Amino acid sequence: MLALKNKATNSLLRSEKKSLLRFLTLYVAMVIFLITLLSLFYYQSQEKLMLSDQRAMLTKYAYIQTRRLKVLHHFFPERVEYPRDPRFKSAIYDLEHMKIFSLLEDENVRFDAEEIYITNGHIHLVKMLDEFYLGTKYLVIEVKDSGAWRGEIWKNIITYGMVVFIFFMLFGLYLAKLFLKPMRDSIVLLDRFIKDTTHELNTPLSAILANIEMMDTDVMVEKNKTKLARINIAAKTVSVLYKDLTYLMLEEDQQNHDEEIEIKELIYNRVEYFSVLAQSKHIAYDLDLEESTIMMDRRKLTRVIDNLISNAIKYNKRNGTIGIRSREGLLVVWDTGIGIHEEKVPYIFDRYMRFNNSEGGFGIGLSIVKKIVDEYHISIEVDSKEGEGTKMVLRW
Repeated sequence: MLALKNKATNSLLRSEKKSLLRFLTLYVAMVIFLITLLSLFYYQSQEKLMLSDQRAMLTKYAYIQTRRLKVLHHFFPERVEYPRDPRFKSAIYDLEHMKIFSLLEDENVRFDAEEIYITNGHIHLVKMLDEFYLGTKYLVIEVKDSGAWRGEIWKNIITYGMVVFIFFMLFGLYLAKLFLKPMRDSIVLLDRFIKDTTHELNTPLSAILANIEMMDTDVMVEKNKTKLARINIAAKTVSVLYKDLTYLMLEEDQQNHDEEIEIKELIYNRVEYFSVLAQSKHIAYDLDLEESTIMMDRRKLTRVIDNLISNAIKYNKRNGTIGIRSREGLLVVWDTGIGIHEEKVPYIFDRYMRFNNSEGGFGIGLSIVKKIVDEYHISIEVDSKEGEGTKMVLRW
């Protein structure tokens, strides 16, 4: 059961990956937005806290400078030198915001802004005076902003932001696991059902095929020959499905026994095997086979060819054609069937994916083909047009 579960959970379907990617993209975007919002709030609160600390000191400087202006006002014009202080810069403005005198390094004074604010690397405190010493209504105190508080804030934002991001990502992965659990449970349940069904199919299917082969058609009337042909078609259809299921559940992990295989000979053999199915839909073969070989496990190459021919028959039109062309390093199988929509082509090799519910099957044949060709580093291209047919091109 554990091995079965691991096999299922390790084979993420494309749709499952797509759902997971969409969920994680949305989740990460929400987490980043939340962290950015919290960081902005934290930055603004720390800036206000820093200005609050600076306000007490600049208010003290403003009080000192106001007393100096008062002295200068009373002794003017005997004293005309504007009072200076190494700890801060200052400037005085009249009621109309006109500058009377300024020592500011940054004279971008904002009278309509907050009483204390940061501008271009400086902190300004705008103090409104009650008395007009030297015509002054506004006193501006300026000190340099060292920026140390900002560095500390960014350090905290990056450190705590990373911790919060990692925490939320771990939580997101846990959520994703919960999100995908029903889908994975369904896959495990389906795999278990298929495995149990495969075991039950073996004996009756072998008996049916063996008895069909042993029946003497020469003594049959035409009506019974037709019925036997139908039984043979149905049995071979089930046989292909059974071999796929057996391969998927029992043989997939077996060790390969690679050998040099004559592709032309194998294709003739498989075409003959499927001839009864092809004749039932009056499908003709267009074979263009040249001598070519491939080093591969015969059992796996047979599964690839069987699935390509079986699909070409299953999804072909009546009186249609199946073309098979082989060259050294190239195998092409095409049909004049119903084809599939271009948008669905990327999902054609997904396990349990079916695009036509009128035909039977579990949708596992092409997923087996893809796994085998990937294992042997064989590229496979799909060209399909709805209503015109499908072409599979294998290169190695």
